[in-house]
Amino acid sequence: MRFVRMLSAFAGAAALAVSSLGVTTPMATAQTHDDATPFIIGGQEVDSAPWAARMFLNGRQRCSASIIAPQWILSARHCVEGRGTFAFRIGNVDQFAGVYAEAKPGGIHKLRDSDIALVNIDRPVQTEYAPLGNPRDVQAGQTVQIYGWGATRRTSDEINWQSRILKVANVRVTSTTCRNQLGGPNVCVRRVDGIAAGGDSGGPMFSKSPVDGKVYQVGVASTSDRQSFSTYANITAKRQWIKSVSGV
Repeated sequence: MRFVRMLSAFAGAAALAVSSLGVTTPMATAQTHDDATPFIIGGQEVDSAPWAARMFLNGRQRCSASIIAPQWILSARHCVEGRGTFAFRIGNVDQFAGVYAEAKPGGIHKLRDSDIALVNIDRPVQTEYAPLGNPRDVQAGQTVQIYGWGATRRTSDEINWQSRILKVANVRVTSTTCRNQLGGPNVCVRRVDGIAAGGDSGGPMFSKSPVDGKVYQVGVASTSDRQSFSTYANITAKRQWIKSVSGV
């Protein structure tokens, strides 16, 4: 049984197997290191990502996310657990730039059976929104791209190694129906040139559809072993819920 940890950068409990709750790392004031290798853990820096959103809780780095409509953010359910002010920087690869918006009171919506959340923000943001895929748009064997501002190296203090610039890495899909401790179905992937780490939670996975050749978001980062294996909540399997909440 594989041991994995959730990818957000906040306090959690003891490490357990995939059939139970995962581990998170202690929350601390985050720093960035310009001399760090440009990882998610691996991968490379991104030049442009108008759909990207960085999540903060009470001013501290929390998770990665995407904007899917003028007032709707898509991320992971475990990212929006907790109390305080959830805020976002949207539309810039620099996590401290971009348009600032906050979650509306009562604006957080969570799925019970999958690691997916939607956040209604307090102002419309005009940008290029992440297009959402359907089940046909991601298949086992594909190489897909993952994005996030998470830790740039495997370390016990991931919160202090968050990337300032958005990163991208290639991973290969092994299953689109696997499950983890937070529910499912998930898109399970193995490292090609990088893997997700703490702070990448909620960040998008994009796939080039084998049906129409267009690029769609198909997942949000959920768990990782920080070495070779990650799970992404399969948003294509939850399109009805996403549309019922956000209209997208």
